Amino acid sequence: MVDSAVHSSDSVGETVRNHHPAAVFLRGIAMGAADIVPGVSGGTIAFITGIYFRLLEAINAVPGAVFHQLFRGQFRVFWRDCDGTFLVCLLAGILTSIATLASAISYMLVAYPILIWSFFFGLIVASVWHVGRQVRRYIPALLVPLLFGIVIAWWITALSASEVSPSALAFFGAGALAICAMILPGISGSFILVIIGMYAPVLAAIKAVDVSILLLFMAGCVAGLFSIARLITWAFHHFHDLVLALLTGFMIGSLNKVWPWKETLSWRINSSGEQVPLNEASIWPWTFAEQAGQDPEVLLAVFMALAGFGLVLLVEWIGSRRGQASSAA
Repeated sequence: MVDSAVHSSDSVGETVRNHHPAAVFLRGIAMGAADIVPGVSGGTIAFITGIYFRLLEAINAVPGAVFHQLFRGQFRVFWRDCDGTFLVCLLAGILTSIATLASAISYMLVAYPILIWSFFFGLIVASVWHVGRQVRRYIPALLVPLLFGIVIAWWITALSASEVSPSALAFFGAGALAICAMILPGISGSFILVIIGMYAPVLAAIKAVDVSILLLFMAGCVAGLFSIARLITWAFHHFHDLVLALLTGFMIGSLNKVWPWKETLSWRINSSGEQVPLNEASIWPWTFAEQAGQDPEVLLAVFMALAGFGLVLLVEWIGSRRGQASSAA
């Protein structure tokens, strides 16, 4: 279980084991939708919807519960200790979202790229504000992890995408690497897949329901998840404010990836035989208008960014109201 010191991070809106299963499922839907988009982190969604630390707690509890309760036939104790209902509802939401929204989100990113990226840009900006507010003591030393996070995330988003041979080992490794990024607010697991050239193969496997490939990918996810969750928990326990400053930096740096106006530097042929962008660079709207000869849709982009920003504020407001209601009860 997560140490009580981590539970003191209830300032982020955490409440322990009091989320309705349907609400957890909807959070999973949102996390899955975010994880499909290269540049947006499901961990960010978990953080702003108030389930991040409960998720870490549940993940960390699973290995011990398997050995100490499940193998001894203590099924009810096992289910309780690993917060089974929460994990199953969340996973069901994530998988449902990925299975049903993968094609739709892929289409919208191609058909309405400026508007969709603007929405996620606003969402991440609001998430930066939300996560930054959880720091307990603002001291100058926090600038170091903040700047480090910005530089690292910006550098990752500027890396050139590559393509690897999608072997069994590649799918397993991609799962482990992607899940480590997905659980961290501000680091996009799907973008990591883009960088290592595994985004298209994984998305194709999802669309084709290739069970053998998906099981390999999920096995990698499980291996990576149990490792990174314990590390994050330990870090929050010992260096709460430093970790939040680092995560805030990650999110600021990731804004480079979700900037709506891009210049395509190179192209690739996808599994459908279509030419799609491989490497891109952020440019100003007026430069985009000159180079692409298209309307940069600045007003609509601003509106979508404000919609994304407002959505985070709405989620935070609902969470705070429910927290107050629970406290009063």
